[in-house]
Amino acid sequence: MRAKTVLPAVAMTAVSMVLTLAVVVMWLGTAVPWPVALVVGLGIDGGWLATLAYERRLAAQGDHSPVVTAVGWLFGLLAAGVLVAHALTAESAAGAWLAVAWLPVAAKALWLVHGLWERTALTPGALGAIRGIQQEARDEAAVARARLRAEATTEETRLTAVTDAGARVARVQARTSQTLSRAWSTLEAARDGEDTGRALTSVTHRVTPDVASRWELPVWGPSEPVPALESGPALTDEALDTVVEQIRTSEDPALSYREMATRFRAAGHAASEVRLRAAWKRVV
Repeated sequence: MRAKTVLPAVAMTAVSMVLTLAVVVMWLGTAVPWPVALVVGLGIDGGWLATLAYERRLAAQGDHSPVVTAVGWLFGLLAAGVLVAHALTAESAAGAWLAVAWLPVAAKALWLVHGLWERTALTPGALGAIRGIQQEARDEAAVARARLRAEATTEETRLTAVTDAGARVARVQARTSQTLSRAWSTLEAARDGEDTGRALTSVTHRVTPDVASRWELPVWGPSEPVPALESGPALTDEALDTVVEQIRTSEDPALSYREMATRFRAAGHAASEVRLRAAWKRVV
């Protein structure tokens, strides 16, 4: 991974240094002796290379110097300026020289990118841990999504079943209501018919049709509850008081009303709740 950032920076630096040296020698060679032009070109490339080496040394130690960085960029801009000036003064191929004038600045930018990569690089162990955490998060998210989909499907199935059951109940109630309505109409028509009185007269005592007893339709709807009948012969008040007193005092301490009432009915005696409570009050 480190070679992916350092190799382009090294290649761009080498190309820009060769171009700078060549341009300085060709440009200044006409005005000064070529050894002088060569020294100038090597000075620009050497200064750039020296600041770059020192900057890389500081980066390896985890340090950073703004002054060194500024000097390095100054040499890079100087090299780029030389290339631009040569391109503007060249009599031929000015466009080609101007097209490569940005290479020194691009080389410095590539070294900046490489430095950022080094400051943010992680060890293989840390990268493996990060991948494991990300994979675990993806697994949990997938399980959560599957659970939500399953719950949604279950709820949809339940609602569909409840709706179908409700629809079936509604259809049964509708059919039952229609059947009861037809039966009620039949009963009412039979009661109000012209021959109903004569039919009732024929099965009861002889009366005229105009005074025959009128039978009522069966009740369709809520009805009043019928009070429960006493299962045995009714006791007189004196006998009821005697039985209540015997049961109440059968244990020490005396029984409560609820216990006495339970044993009273378990013994087979019959009395309404009102009479039984009245007898309890009398004996107590």
